[in-house]
Amino acid sequence: MRKIILSVILITILVLSVFSIYFQSEATALGAHVVALKLDTGDTAWMIVASALVLIMTPGLGFFYGGMVGKKNVISTMLQSFMAMVIVTVLWVLVGFGLCFGPSVGGIIGDPSNNFMFNGVNSTTAWELAPTIPFILFAFFQAKFAIITPALITGAFAERVRFWAYLLFMVLFILVIYAPLCHMTWHPDGLFFGWGVLDFAGGTVVHMSAGWAALAGAMFLGKRKVQKVNPARITYVLLGTGLLWFGWFGFNAGSAVGANGLAAQALGTTTVAAAAAAMAWVFLDKILGHKLSAMGACIGAVVGLVAITPAAGFVTIPSAIAIGIIASIVSNFVCSKFPKGKIDDALDVFACHGVGGMVGMLLTGVFASKSVNSIVGDNQGLIYGDATLFLIQLKALVMASIFAFAASYALFFIVNKITPLRVSEDKEELGLDITQHGEYL
Repeated sequence: MRKIILSVILITILVLSVFSIYFQSEATALGAHVVALKLDTGDTAWMIVASALVLIMTPGLGFFYGGMVGKKNVISTMLQSFMAMVIVTVLWVLVGFGLCFGPSVGGIIGDPSNNFMFNGVNSTTAWELAPTIPFILFAFFQAKFAIITPALITGAFAERVRFWAYLLFMVLFILVIYAPLCHMTWHPDGLFFGWGVLDFAGGTVVHMSAGWAALAGAMFLGKRKVQKVNPARITYVLLGTGLLWFGWFGFNAGSAVGANGLAAQALGTTTVAAAAAAMAWVFLDKILGHKLSAMGACIGAVVGLVAITPAAGFVTIPSAIAIGIIASIVSNFVCSKFPKGKIDDALDVFACHGVGGMVGMLLTGVFASKSVNSIVGDNQGLIYGDATLFLIQLKALVMASIFAFAASYALFFIVNKITPLRVSEDKEELGLDITQHGEYL
């Protein structure tokens, strides 16, 4: 049956791509929030580079996760990230972009019909909020965010998930969870956007959604037979962290959608938040009586990168240092107190990305300054004496958290009814590399 379904999917996509010229219409007028392109070659060059930087984060994540798992599951873990680049890219062209940035339906989701198979997404028009770069470049920059989000989730159910079930979940996650959150947060007609929620580069859209989905997945799949495993390659973790940090400059600074002062500010805040968080994590480990570890330094840096993501273009450099340190302390505490004996979040995805994203969202409401970004307006952060923005951020956080967790758990339930999510005990014992892919280190 699976062979038939895969054949139908492949043939359908092939037919749609070959004959797309016959069902795509020539746009006679600009669509909603699509404007005439005011091309700036500097902005365009930077955004091409930023798109490449964000893409390299996904294989970087593969190394980061792959080094943490046991030796017999390295290939499978890394391949889960790699396949996110493959599957989500195609899905994005088909309907994903339209669901996120198409004409708004109630402020919740976009209408994908306008941009089906990238209809109307070209190099001669622009998105309203990025008027100096081609529309197609904006669309593919956004695709990279959609790619890494389901890849982040894989760390929670590492070493026990069936690969084909994961692929199905990934598709449903993009359609049902990522797309609505993206639309609500970043579309001018989106619900959260209308509230005044500030999420510069994906604290809610990427990290909170992935973190809560990870928690749901860990709870649904249950514990691994053996939870304590020696990391296969800590050098992979170091390499992955370096690639993530490097790529994060495209993630955050690229979200300024131009080669401008805001991009430079976001690069600066990203740099210091990561450094401060890594420092705080290893210092805290020493204070608590642990050795200074490479793993701890890497996890701390990633937590700082996660936390600064929603705030990167809204806060000062000193505030970014504070965000990194606070997020690191909170995530370290959650990691140490997380009930791992009951909920097997294998690589602490919820504690790092979920908690880090939530801390970043709330601290954006504390430190956001109109002197950094005029879009903040008079509703500055709590530290400036106004609680309005903080309460808006908190409301969005609660709503997004409930939605992401509940919807993710429902998706895991549905996928498991279609095809079992978890491998058998004997296959888990042998390792996913050999049983799922016929390959081994």
